[in-house]
Amino acid sequence: MPSGPPRPSTSSSLAGARIVVTGGSGFLGRAVLAQLAARGVTDPFVPRRREYDLTEREAVERLYRDARPDVVLHLAAEVGGIGANARSPGRYFYANMAMALHLIEEARRHGLRKFVQVGTICSYPKHTPVPFREEDLWNGYPEETNAPYGIAKKAALVMLDAYRRQYGLASACVLPVNLYGPWDNFDRETSHVIPALIRKCLEAVEAGAPSITCWGTGRASREFLFVDDAAEGVVAAAERVDDPDPINLGTSSEITIRDLTERIARLCGFEGSIAWDATRPDGQPRRAVDASRARERLGWIARTDLDEGLRRTVEWYRCNREHRSGYDPSVAGSH
Repeated sequence: MPSGPPRPSTSSSLAGARIVVTGGSGFLGRAVLAQLAARGVTDPFVPRRREYDLTEREAVERLYRDARPDVVLHLAAEVGGIGANARSPGRYFYANMAMALHLIEEARRHGLRKFVQVGTICSYPKHTPVPFREEDLWNGYPEETNAPYGIAKKAALVMLDAYRRQYGLASACVLPVNLYGPWDNFDRETSHVIPALIRKCLEAVEAGAPSITCWGTGRASREFLFVDDAAEGVVAAAERVDDPDPINLGTSSEITIRDLTERIARLCGFEGSIAWDATRPDGQPRRAVDASRARERLGWIARTDLDEGLRRTVEWYRCNREHRSGYDPSVAGSH
């Protein structure tokens, strides 16, 4: 799949609209802002955590008064890897549920034109048949280590559906698979698998370490989506969809964590051995989605293949060591 800069849309539905992008200075937010700029939207409102704590109702009310938005793209989230989810399940549920609750209620009160919710693949049941199809979303409980986060995000989808039926609030909801790319969160404690492995491998090369140890068995599989492709899907949903039926965003291709680790090690120049700590959790056994609904409803497909995306991410991190963590605490959430 070819990669490249954001493609301008032939739609003018966002032209002239006042747009709020929560989490707009975060990982996915930076890419979404680039997509909006490609469509002529040059001055979206990006709330900062120090001014608008989106978990607090008063702050969200003030945000709507100050920004007077027509469209809200809700990207902000509190999220981390398996370890972070295990340490802070209550916080992850509360923060993500509170942000959605207040933002959607104020959208109703202010007559918002459209609300776009970025959900999560973590909302799917633990043993969902692969590939995940949107109609399977409610057929079981999510994988336990990230269930509080996943359920909070899924509850926002229910709220949007209820508000559409009762109040006529137009909305859209996309469910991206695991994202990666430049400006990802490379923090040791809260990063997801790709940035964690890139940092681990590069630090092992720098230290001359003969081996690295990774969590789990390596047999679990995941699907990964380059952040620029995900951003294109988010903006396409804002342009083309008015109901919150969930839409998967993915490549429809999965890879085991073991194979992914070996691929990243090669890109980083790490030639040592890789050990697996099976006392650590694997998380959900398999994840890969059916993205046909995104093709049909959004005209969207992922354009960046995994090798190219990983190469670009490794090179970005090599050149931006001062940004070891993509998480910016001044942003009102980070995705």
